[in-house]
Amino acid sequence: MTTAPPTGPLTGVRVLDLATLFAGPLAATLLGDYGAEVVKIEHPAKPDPSRGHGPSKDGVGLWWKLLGRNKRTITLDLSKPGGRTTLLRLAATADVIIENFRPGTLEKWDLGWEELSAANPRLVLARVTGFGQFGPYARRPGFGTLAEAMSGFAAITGEPDAPPTLPPFGLADSIAALATAYAVMTALAARDRTGEGQVVDMAIIEPILMVLGPQPLWYDQLGHVQPRTGNRSQNNAPRNTYRTADGTWVAVSTSAQSVAERVMRLVGRPELIDEPWFATGADRARHSDVLDEAVGAWIAERTREEVLAAFEKAEAAVAPIQDVRDVMTDPQYQALGTVTTVDDPELGPLRMQNVLFRLSATPGAIRWAGRPHGADTDTVLTELGLTPAELTALRTEGAL
Repeated sequence: MTTAPPTGPLTGVRVLDLATLFAGPLAATLLGDYGAEVVKIEHPAKPDPSRGHGPSKDGVGLWWKLLGRNKRTITLDLSKPGGRTTLLRLAATADVIIENFRPGTLEKWDLGWEELSAANPRLVLARVTGFGQFGPYARRPGFGTLAEAMSGFAAITGEPDAPPTLPPFGLADSIAALATAYAVMTALAARDRTGEGQVVDMAIIEPILMVLGPQPLWYDQLGHVQPRTGNRSQNNAPRNTYRTADGTWVAVSTSAQSVAERVMRLVGRPELIDEPWFATGADRARHSDVLDEAVGAWIAERTREEVLAAFEKAEAAVAPIQDVRDVMTDPQYQALGTVTTVDDPELGPLRMQNVLFRLSATPGAIRWAGRPHGADTDTVLTELGLTPAELTALRTEGAL
């Protein structure tokens, strides 16, 4: 396979992806989607576990095809002297390193910030861990699930009389990946002014807390602890999922007062608009039973298509509850090109999520899907200047 050169707004930015599962690698993917040259560095005998996560086809992990896209893959054992030396040579050519080893691991291999910044003072080192680089939990094993539990997310998710609920996907990791990509770009912007790189310390427990909203502020000022409310909201109503006559589900939101009024007129209960408590979202939320009964009864008598058409005509907010089968054929996603097809030499055409956002002048692109383990080792290291004899020596040492 010939890997096309990077194009896009980040062309010229070189990223070394040392991370595994999932926040760090996804941050590197997001950078690669917009033109950064990403070199994925994996252990020779222990590749990124995402290669084996979830379903596979013909022995090839499908998750990796998404997470590894736009990355060249090489192998390198950083604990070996030759691996350490080679990484320092790579670091001298890089703009960014993303790693998620437990704090102290790189330092154990004499590859900490002191050594890396000496090799390249302009380097940005993004360190993505469960709990950050310091504090009482810093050296604990950290995964996104723990962040979803610790942050307050699980505590407010689920029905009031049911256990706290964890998401069935990597929510905290994905949020941390977005935050890490943003942090890297912020650090690169600072480097453009100062000429010096720096360390990004990203704790997975923190970005998810930010997106949960003003819970700390509410608690600090009012002693308020947000409870589990299922699909309902404390801030507006009606807001819930409702079953249609043909056995499907739709979601209704009324964050705006005008939309709440339109919904009640649509479902034939305009008298509720005149109730004193209908004037604010919080007061409506305290009367969710009444509003849910009105909306739910109306929706239960109609098919999903009838409900969606009526809500659209009334300019009220509704969406179908879709699974991935629906997503793949949804006309809005199709119009946006949200799911695109990538040709892959191992598996043929693959449909996957497109790049995250559209830029009018310098768009991102998926140049290839995740590559086999170590597929580009010789090419990348030869470009670095290593001779065939040096490559042989590294393989003899077990560093490749």
